[in-house]
Amino acid sequence: MSNTPQRHLTNRIPSWLLLMGLLTALAPLAIDMYLPAFPLIAADLHTTEGNIERTLASYLFGMALAQLFYGPISDRFGRKLPLLFGLILFSIASFAVSFTQNVEHLTLWRIAQAFGGAAGAVIPRAVIRDQLDTRDAAKALSMIMLIMGATPILAPIIGGQVLLLSNWRSIFYIIAGCGVVLLIATTLFMRETLAPEHVTPLRPKTIITNYKELFKHRSFLFYSLAAGFGSAGMFAYISGSPRIFISVFEVKPSWFGFLFGLNAFCLILASQIGARLLNRYTPQRLLSVAQNTQLTIVIIGLICTLVGIINIYGVMAMLMGFMACQGFINPNAAALALSAQGHRLGVASALMGTLQMLCGALAGLAVSSWHHLSALPLVAVLAACVTISWFSGRTALKQAV
Repeated sequence: MSNTPQRHLTNRIPSWLLLMGLLTALAPLAIDMYLPAFPLIAADLHTTEGNIERTLASYLFGMALAQLFYGPISDRFGRKLPLLFGLILFSIASFAVSFTQNVEHLTLWRIAQAFGGAAGAVIPRAVIRDQLDTRDAAKALSMIMLIMGATPILAPIIGGQVLLLSNWRSIFYIIAGCGVVLLIATTLFMRETLAPEHVTPLRPKTIITNYKELFKHRSFLFYSLAAGFGSAGMFAYISGSPRIFISVFEVKPSWFGFLFGLNAFCLILASQIGARLLNRYTPQRLLSVAQNTQLTIVIIGLICTLVGIINIYGVMAMLMGFMACQGFINPNAAALALSAQGHRLGVASALMGTLQMLCGALAGLAVSSWHHLSALPLVAVLAACVTISWFSGRTALKQAV
C-alpha cells in the first residue's frame, strides 16, 4: 500500500465503511439501550438513580483510558487483531453485566465492557483515514453518523420495549449478542489497512514521544477539544435525559425512547446534509457556521431556564438544535484533527477519542451529581460544554489561517 489514500468516496456507503459504522455504533448501543431502565435497575439493585447514572460515567472513563492503549497497539500490530480482541472482551463483559447483583459489580463490569468497546471507537477512525484524504474522510465520518445516529434512535426504543416484555438484564443479553455478530463479521470481512511503512514500534519511549508531540500540535489539540466538548454536551444530555424526561416531565419509560430518538434523528439528518455540503464547502467553513449556531441556541435555552419559562417543548427544541449542529461539528472537527497525522493515525485517533470520552465522563458526572429536580443541571452543563467547544474551534481555525 502506498503512502497516499487509494480509495475515493462516492455518495454511497461502501460495505467496508458500513462495517466501520456498525463497529463505531457498538459503544453508543451500550450507552443508550439501558437508559430507560435506570429507575428499574436502581430499584432492583437497591440503590439510587444517581448511582446508576454514575455507571454511565464509569463506562465513559473506561473508554477514555482504554483508547490510549488501542492507539499504539493498532499502529504496531495493525487494525484487525486489536479490534477482534476488543470485541471478544466487550461480548464477555456484556454477558457478565446481566448477572450482577449490586451496583459495585455493575460498575466494574461496565468498565470492562468499555475497555472492549473502546476498540470500536478508535480503530474505525484510523481505518477511514488510512484510505481517504481529509475531505473524503470528513464525508465518510458524516456517512457513518447515519449508522451511529440510528443507534440512539433505536437503542432506547428497543430498551423500553424490552422492559415491557422482560427485565433490564435482557437488554445486556441483546448488547452481548450484537458484539458477537460484529466479531464474526470482522473476522470474515475486514481486511488489514495499515500500510507496512506506517508500522510504529511498540516502544514506551516512542509512544510517550508521539503523545507529547500531539499535545504540542495546537491544530490537532484544539480541533480534538472542539469535537470532545461537543461530544461532552451529548453525554451530558444522555446521562441527564432519563431524569429530566421521566422524573421531571413525567414521560413514560416506554415513550422516552421516542423523544430520545427524535433528537438523534436531527443528528443523522444534519450529518447527511453535511456530507453533501462538503462537495461545495470546506470542512473549516461548515465547522465554523455550525459552532456559531449551536452556541446561540444553547445560550438562549440557558437564559430561558434561568428565568423559569422553559418547558418540555423548549427543552426539546434546544436539544434538537444542539444535536443538528453536532451532526456538522463532530465529523468535520475529527477529520481536521487527523489531517496531518498520517504517520501516527492510531495514536492520534486514540488521543482524540480519549479526550472526547474524558470530557463526556466529566460532563455526565457533573449532571448526575447536581441534585436538582429541574432542567437546570442538564442545560447549564450543556451550555458550558458548548462554550468550551466553540472557543476550541475558534482557536483551531485561527491556527489554519
